[in-house]
Amino acid sequence: MNKRIVICGVSNRSMGMFIEPCLNRFYESNRIVGLLDKDVKRVAICKERFPSLNELPAYQPDQFEQMIDETNANTVIVAGRDDTHVDYIVKGLKHGLNVITEKPMVTTAADAAKVMKAEKQSKGNVLVTFNYRYNAFHRKIKELLLAGKVGRVTSVDLNWYIDTYHGASYFKRWNRKREYSGGLSIHKSTHHFDLVNWWLDQIPEQVFAYGALNYYGEEGEHNPSNKTGRYCATCDERSSCPYYTRWFSRSNGTVSVKDDHLQANSFEDAYFDYTDYRPDQCIFDNDISIEDTYTATVKYKGGALLSYSINFSLPYEGYRLAINGTHGRIETTEFHEPSRVPFPIPEQTIDYFPLFGGKETIHVVQSEGGHGGGDPLIQEDLFLGEHPNRAYDILAGAEAGAWSIAIGEAVWKSAKENKPYCVASLLQNEQGGQQIK
Repeated sequence: MNKRIVICGVSNRSMGMFIEPCLNRFYESNRIVGLLDKDVKRVAICKERFPSLNELPAYQPDQFEQMIDETNANTVIVAGRDDTHVDYIVKGLKHGLNVITEKPMVTTAADAAKVMKAEKQSKGNVLVTFNYRYNAFHRKIKELLLAGKVGRVTSVDLNWYIDTYHGASYFKRWNRKREYSGGLSIHKSTHHFDLVNWWLDQIPEQVFAYGALNYYGEEGEHNPSNKTGRYCATCDERSSCPYYTRWFSRSNGTVSVKDDHLQANSFEDAYFDYTDYRPDQCIFDNDISIEDTYTATVKYKGGALLSYSINFSLPYEGYRLAINGTHGRIETTEFHEPSRVPFPIPEQTIDYFPLFGGKETIHVVQSEGGHGGGDPLIQEDLFLGEHPNRAYDILAGAEAGAWSIAIGEAVWKSAKENKPYCVASLLQNEQGGQQIK
């Protein structure tokens, strides 16, 4: 079936991940028929970047039904601010449409339950773009686990590091408000929780976690002064802010770095691209309502235990992973965005240690593209259909999206209440209970 696609949320991610490949590579069976965004400037920028969309109709958020009727769409792509996802997903499903959504699928477990309920009552289905599953190393780890190389998995150690450029970006943008992003245990960590869930093929059962705001906010140790409401582009104290001076020079207020997540231009320039919104807000403002550090333990029904940590203000970006099992152990370390690492880094490999035997080092065949070559592969599956010769499922649906959200919410709630949280209970209560402030 040819896809007639409407785009809900004309974000940079939307343009780069969905609109560009749809127009330039997958146009034979995919046609964009409508754009929806509350900011008319975003729509104008999109049409300027892609002139073939100049005559395309554009809609406001309250015109979703009108858009579907007028465009005869059969597919909805949801890629706006995280808290807007649930409305477009549920509305799309009520119209019997297929929905492709950026991760996180939604921002609360209650909304995840709504999506699963709506999908059961719909002819349409939901796909969540967990592109990190498609990374060459992550696919190879999945294959090693399926081949039984480590036996029954007993524990996973996953430590994720976000550097001061990428980490600070979340605290400059809308992500810093929990009501918009769900906090970083959802907006970012669901990426990682889904990856572990997919590797293990087990259901998460219980979470205990700690979290804190250590680097950003008004109490941040590198805050030049106790002010709020500053913006990087106009701040007269930015020369005293190490988060700014690490990446920006005095004579050139932009930084050009390659990043899977961020534009090459700086946030200081990008605020011209929005109406009534600035992506260069001060990372030391007093209205930041999320954490920048988490540690968590997740117990799975199949017996595996996950030890997870993430830190959003470190000297380099990447992760360290170890998977232990009854027959052996897998290890790998990635240094992400090498252009931002201030020291030589080794090539990433996968080390396999059998429980009784010698070490094997695996050099993985890699491909070009964002997220370790994952973006082009997931785009093929989304726009051409799943690869027919793959020996395992890799595209994620609503249930996978929901489990990742529920773990992320359990991490936050456990940290706030200092008690373990049952993951399934968050999804079973559609109303989600009273939110913790």
